[in-house]
Amino acid sequence: MAIKTFNLPDPGEGLVEAEIVEWKVAPGDTVKVNDMVLEIETAKSLVELPIPWAGTVKELLVEVGQTIDVGTPIISIDDGLGGDEAPATPSIPGEKAAPAEGAAGGGAGEAILVGYGAKAGATARRPRKTTAVPAAAGVVKTPTETEQIAAAAPVAEPATPAARVESPAPAVPAVSAVSGVGAAGGRPKAKPPVRKLAKDLGIDLAAVTPTGPDGIITRDDVTGHASGAVNGSVQAEAPAAAVAAPAAPRMPFGTGEREERVPIKGVRKMTAQAMVGSAFTAPHVTEWVTVDVTKTMELVDRLKGSREFRDVKVTPLLVLAKALVLAVKRNPGMNATWDEANQQIVQKNYVNLGIAAATPRGLIVPNIKDAHALSMLEMAQAIGQLTATAREGRTQPAEMSGGTMTITNVGVFGVDSGTPIINPGESAIVCFGAIRKQPWVLTDAAGNDEIAIRHVTQLAVSFDHRLIDGELGSRFLSDLAAIMEDPAQALVWG
Repeated sequence: MAIKTFNLPDPGEGLVEAEIVEWKVAPGDTVKVNDMVLEIETAKSLVELPIPWAGTVKELLVEVGQTIDVGTPIISIDDGLGGDEAPATPSIPGEKAAPAEGAAGGGAGEAILVGYGAKAGATARRPRKTTAVPAAAGVVKTPTETEQIAAAAPVAEPATPAARVESPAPAVPAVSAVSGVGAAGGRPKAKPPVRKLAKDLGIDLAAVTPTGPDGIITRDDVTGHASGAVNGSVQAEAPAAAVAAPAAPRMPFGTGEREERVPIKGVRKMTAQAMVGSAFTAPHVTEWVTVDVTKTMELVDRLKGSREFRDVKVTPLLVLAKALVLAVKRNPGMNATWDEANQQIVQKNYVNLGIAAATPRGLIVPNIKDAHALSMLEMAQAIGQLTATAREGRTQPAEMSGGTMTITNVGVFGVDSGTPIINPGESAIVCFGAIRKQPWVLTDAAGNDEIAIRHVTQLAVSFDHRLIDGELGSRFLSDLAAIMEDPAQALVWG
């Protein structure tokens, strides 16, 4: 037999380590080329790794919960073809692995190309339904390898309302290194954020009674099991907002230990480093404006009733995204970065629009590539796909790199405004507050004032004062407010 060792591949984006989240196979299991065998968590995303060979799993070389360096051996495979032990797989995904002579998938000297665009037939999960974002005229987009995984990676279907569970949840057992994998009944079904929650609470998913469709374990199942309470009627997860819902508490307040220590790692560690670097490198200035957005709300209502927009989610965030692109075109100096090494200001003549999203793994900022070239419908589709992917924990590093400006939507939490920290690599971030009905003074053409109930919000922008002066920042914010106050202004400026 020939034993082949698979090393942890380089996930790119300068990442040098990853945590083992879940094994999808166990020793003795049979695998095919490009079967997903392992899920890892980098500082930016969850990634499923395919195996480059067919054969039988001989040994799992690392345990769930371990953080290992790129190039570390993680699994060995017996290809059943005989011969000496084969060299380890290349450490960079997508490289051509040189198999032993006669290896499965090709003849002598033929290499097998293994990347993240793997077939989904090897797992029990169903492929995610994605919404294509049409390219604007004259703009041709070639997806990167890491962008392809976001569309190709299989995920569990979302949970729906579940039946009642009559018996109390069993006691919480300790988590084994590899739980529920390779058993006769199959591994427990749950979405990645739910698996992460169970891991944080020290719960073996195999001991949790599922109440979701097709035996899927929901977040409520895990939290109910942790508290030892009887699960009642479990509600379906709330629909996606412009910013994903925050993670559930790690432990019910007032129970268990008086203090809990959570390791700083993964997305939380990367976010902390980035925020500290941004806050103490770029001198931040924040400006606010209060805006009557009644006409924007009327536009949103019309779009919701439009046949063209019936299959997408229409929110005020969509209008703000389009307004931001137009305001950037009128004030291009806002869409630039400070290059300290080369002592240059780099102006970007395109907009990769970031949407800050709170996920169970922490704050992430995926961005919509070439947002300036998208129509309103295409922008709505892109925002929907971005938030759904973030909520599932499947946002890839390439989707979070290369942003030029960001929107953070604190309004979904009922917050009026804030002073956001600029996303590293950018020079401005827009904060979108809650929209409330408030009394507002209206002035007619004759100069007469009256008080009316209007939809009012606050917009704020933080910018890097090294390259953006107060005049430029103020003009940009004023233009943004003008479009949100009257979307028809976009026709004049567009």
